[in-house]
Amino acid sequence: MSKKNTAPKGAPEGMPAGMPRRRINFGTLGRVIKLLYQSYPVLVPIVALCILGSAAVSAIPAVFIQKITAIVIEAAEHGLGWGEVKAEILPLILILVSLYVCSILLITAQTQIMAYMTQGFLTKMRTKMFAGMQNLPIRYFDTNKHGDIMSHYTNDIDTLRQLVSQSLPTLLQAGTIVLTVLFIMLWYSLWMTLIILVGVVAMIFVAKKIGGGAAKYFIRQQKAIGRTEGFVQEMMNGQRVIKVFCHEDQSRVDFDEINDGLYEDSFRAHAYANCMGPINNNIGNVLYVICAVMGGLFILSGTPNVAISGMAFSIDIVIPFLNMTKQFTGNANQLSQQFNSIIMALAGADRIFALMDQQPEADDGYVTLVNAKVAEDGTVTETAEHTGKWAWKHPHAADGTVTYQLLQGDVRMTEVDFGYEEGKPVLKDVSVYAEPGQKVAFVGATGAGKTTITNLINRFYDIADGKIRYDGININKIKKSDLRRSLGIVLQETNLFTGTVLDNIRYGNLEATDEECFRAAELVGADDFIRRLPKGYHTELANNGANLSQGQRQLIAIARAAVADPPVMILDEATSSIDTRTEAIVQRGMDKLMEGRTVFVIAHRLSTIMNSDVIMVLEHGRIIERGNHEKLIAEKGTYYQLYTGAFELE
Repeated sequence: MSKKNTAPKGAPEGMPAGMPRRRINFGTLGRVIKLLYQSYPVLVPIVALCILGSAAVSAIPAVFIQKITAIVIEAAEHGLGWGEVKAEILPLILILVSLYVCSILLITAQTQIMAYMTQGFLTKMRTKMFAGMQNLPIRYFDTNKHGDIMSHYTNDIDTLRQLVSQSLPTLLQAGTIVLTVLFIMLWYSLWMTLIILVGVVAMIFVAKKIGGGAAKYFIRQQKAIGRTEGFVQEMMNGQRVIKVFCHEDQSRVDFDEINDGLYEDSFRAHAYANCMGPINNNIGNVLYVICAVMGGLFILSGTPNVAISGMAFSIDIVIPFLNMTKQFTGNANQLSQQFNSIIMALAGADRIFALMDQQPEADDGYVTLVNAKVAEDGTVTETAEHTGKWAWKHPHAADGTVTYQLLQGDVRMTEVDFGYEEGKPVLKDVSVYAEPGQKVAFVGATGAGKTTITNLINRFYDIADGKIRYDGININKIKKSDLRRSLGIVLQETNLFTGTVLDNIRYGNLEATDEECFRAAELVGADDFIRRLPKGYHTELANNGANLSQGQRQLIAIARAAVADPPVMILDEATSSIDTRTEAIVQRGMDKLMEGRTVFVIAHRLSTIMNSDVIMVLEHGRIIERGNHEKLIAEKGTYYQLYTGAFELE
């Protein structure tokens, strides 16, 4: 079996699966900065100026310290007291105090603006991700673990918070201080500067060696977090199954394996990262001592100084140089320590952008669904009022005209082929004809292709070959949102959302009034049990309606479809989770709901489809029999054997 190329996006061809990049992805970093600037085009420059200003201000005091030291030394040599030198020293001290106060104000402004910008930026990023996710095709959610997707909104976003609020400002601030201090050091002494630069080379070497290892495992850590959250989410959803089959011990074993992988990656990442700071700090301490010793030796030996200022070696140069040494190496160490944070943040950013860059569900449709009004002469026009009639609005690009066609509910599939994966067909040469108002039922074993047919009518997936027409219109020409608005669906798997029972029913039509929701519940037989709930229709639901029975949850889902009042209904095992007595109640409501509508029914209980206009029997993706109940019974084929119990559906 050939292996798929699972190398990260943008990785060199042939890069092994799971092997992360160890270098900063400047493309991703640039994209983050660009998005940040687009979100706050005024505040970003202001913050940058605050950072640059505070950095420059914090580096300049070394100049004034040198001048004060020189004045004090000269005063001591000439036996002058405070009274003689205070006129020179006090202005310098006042300037120093002013610089520090200015630095405090700039840093305060920077931190407050950054706090506002960071949280706002993260909010906008989550909004972009969620908005984009709503436009993704169903296939994406079928092929990605939901817990891993959720990890984008938590862990990956949190790495961006660290990047925006800490790493980027620190890079700009520390980089500015390093450059400013470097210039000041060159102003005073080239030889002393070279000593410090040798130490900085050692720090860079440590950062490269240790930081590279940390980066590798920080990237792995982000991926491991996604896998862990995906597994936990899967286990939470399957708790009943786990307990029924006594799978708790094996679940713990599986979790321990994934969790141990996360531990290993996290431990190695932080082991590398935590030792880099102390090593570089000690290199800085050694440099401090070396500078002090070499400065003294230069003075005692009378070594000629090389400097931009042209000043000779003296104690008033060495003393501020020691302070600059700590400042230079400290900020260089900060720069190296940000390497790991940036790598981890960009690993999270890559995952976020991978989600944001997913191709949205393609929709080239231009035919829309509108409320229709029919004149006495049969002319169909568009209206803003809900008339109970719908029409397809069909613009014609050739001549700029618009025509309206009443929605009838005529659905036809002609010689359709389809497979979820290339080379693995699920449907082969399937043709289905549903005339307006007909009830069409699909029967067959699991995997025969029944649900797939309804997925194609919804355009959750697009066909490989053939045609699907809705009222004579190729469904590719109908906008997907309008196509799906014309279809009411009750799925076998019920999804209820956090909120009240009333909210969940209204989900089918957000403009529905309370009375319309009540009538929909009454229609499908849900009103009785809902009113017996603690707060009736205002009872809060959570965890997919875990406090309701499976049948009750399904009844709410059916009421949701009823309040949408669609012209076409798709019932995918809609009563499979309901007991026989409840089914009889629901079936009466369903019969009323289906009146005058085109209905597609998928059912294992053949008793629920006996009154269908057309019953189609599927086997291995092909329709092998079609006709009404009496016709298929008379033919004594597969349907007859299923009905009489000679065959089982499975």
